[in-house]
Amino acid sequence: MAPPTRTPRATWIEAGLRALASGGPDAVRIEPLAQQLGVTRGGFYGNFEGRRAFLDALLDTWEERSTGEVLARVETEAGDARARVRLAGILTFREELLAVDLAVREWARYDTAVARRLRRVDDRRMDYLRAQIGAVVTDPGELEARVLLAFTLAIGHHFVSRRSDPAVLEQALDVILR
Repeated sequence: MAPPTRTPRATWIEAGLRALASGGPDAVRIEPLAQQLGVTRGGFYGNFEGRRAFLDALLDTWEERSTGEVLARVETEAGDARARVRLAGILTFREELLAVDLAVREWARYDTAVARRLRRVDDRRMDYLRAQIGAVVTDPGELEARVLLAFTLAIGHHFVSRRSDPAVLEQALDVILR
């Protein structure tokens, strides 16, 4: 008799990321995820040592998707520095990553380990921006100001209750990159 098929780790991670995006880390619970997937909790423990390991795996996946995969794709698909900055922003904050990113930002407000991870991700993103904008802007003070403005625009506009017209956001980015 063949052993029972185990729910793949990736399936658990996708379900966990959806739960994190919709309800934060408190929504990432093993039993409800197992019910949602139509499996038993035993399959979870075949993939993860426990909830903390699962949460770490979710953060690992978010980090890789929102930095490693994004930057690799930008480097192969985009042209000049301005195009790379634009594409990095589009890919980083596309719908499927944005909700998780915002949930991680909220989570980082009260979990120091998550805050350290978010800082590492943001530092990597800002280092990339610095390298790209630095290809156009040579004054160190102006470079740092533009990097901060671009990053703040990318993150902050999601927290403004009145959504800006995408054309206005594009114009603001053009001003920063000019």
